[in-house]
Amino acid sequence: MADVDQRLCNPASAPEIERRWAATRERMRAAGIDALVVQGSNGYAGCPGYFRWLTGMASVNSYPHTAIFPAEGLMTLVQNGDFDGDKTLSGTVPEFHGVGRRLTTPSFPAIGYASGYDAALVAGAIKQRGFRTVGLVGAFGMYHGFASRLKELLAGITLVDATEALDLMKSVKSAEDIAFIRRTAAMQDEVMAKIRDHIRPGMKDFEVMAYGQYLGQLMGSEAGYFLGNSAPPGKPAMLRHRPFQGREIRAGDVLMFQAENTGPGGFFVHLGRLFVLGKAPQELVDAFGAVVEAQEYTVKLLKPGASSREVFEAYNAYMRSRGLPEERRVHCHGQGYEVVERPLIRNDESMKIAANMNIGIHPSISNERMFMTVCDNFLIGPDGRAERLHRTPQKIIEL
Repeated sequence: MADVDQRLCNPASAPEIERRWAATRERMRAAGIDALVVQGSNGYAGCPGYFRWLTGMASVNSYPHTAIFPAEGLMTLVQNGDFDGDKTLSGTVPEFHGVGRRLTTPSFPAIGYASGYDAALVAGAIKQRGFRTVGLVGAFGMYHGFASRLKELLAGITLVDATEALDLMKSVKSAEDIAFIRRTAAMQDEVMAKIRDHIRPGMKDFEVMAYGQYLGQLMGSEAGYFLGNSAPPGKPAMLRHRPFQGREIRAGDVLMFQAENTGPGGFFVHLGRLFVLGKAPQELVDAFGAVVEAQEYTVKLLKPGASSREVFEAYNAYMRSRGLPEERRVHCHGQGYEVVERPLIRNDESMKIAANMNIGIHPSISNERMFMTVCDNFLIGPDGRAERLHRTPQKIIEL
């Protein structure tokens, strides 16, 4: 591979990408799959990261990026661009490592009549190369117009779901992945420390979150968002997105702040703490202590080989025994190129816990008087111990 283009920010190394390719192709050959089709879009929002994991390329905007990954040879890439764009590449161009052909068409997600343009290019390339069995990766995350049209155009070609194999591989992080993930956690710790000195009465919620985003970008963050809002004591300060962050912060308020952004390299972790502009009421102190203990209990269950379903059942039994609300959504899950990745600690998850998984844990208590959580990420060690990656103290932060 040629020297990495200086415009690329923190790309995965060539050896790391080629490791992923080799592992994927081994599984493809075992399953009799000639090629995979994987699509990416909306990477800024932490949407399915199969495309980035397999190609090393970020899909940051809403435009679809689609790769045909063959069991042998170079990839074909379909992206937004000129009508009938068709360029032959060597596979060594830094921006398009492993790509032998790049096709383009100007399709846009909001333009219904263009929804099949990308599919036509992908189907044509598959037929030209004579692939007979094609695996779809993360078809649930593809644009409907693309996936439905592709299936029509590939009538007569065997289509199989190849998602599970990639889930199993990408949920376990490599040494390089883990190094990037540690950098993300350290970045969020620094953002949290600087936010503490920035918050003051009279600011709007979005001003706090925007400052966090600014700090993260300066430290190498590529994507993601910040959740939270303020409320007076006795009212819940929830995890709200930007359109709901217009409230003015006042003295004595409670402010929820959660970073859900990537660091250098594009990996997600998340860190959440509660701020109080004054003295924290005792009911909040007690609730925070309860969610920290619930997080600690979950950590003890996350051993390599543990069943996600059984961990979930044990967690809810623990919450019931203490008179706390059971989890009905997800309080613990993997993270990687997605903000939420398998495994989910839930009763519908078949994946087991494994060493070198990056797991976010955020138990919560929610009622009409408060929303309380503590959010940190943990690395599952081969010895059965889980390391907390964040260093921010686990306490309510009083200002």
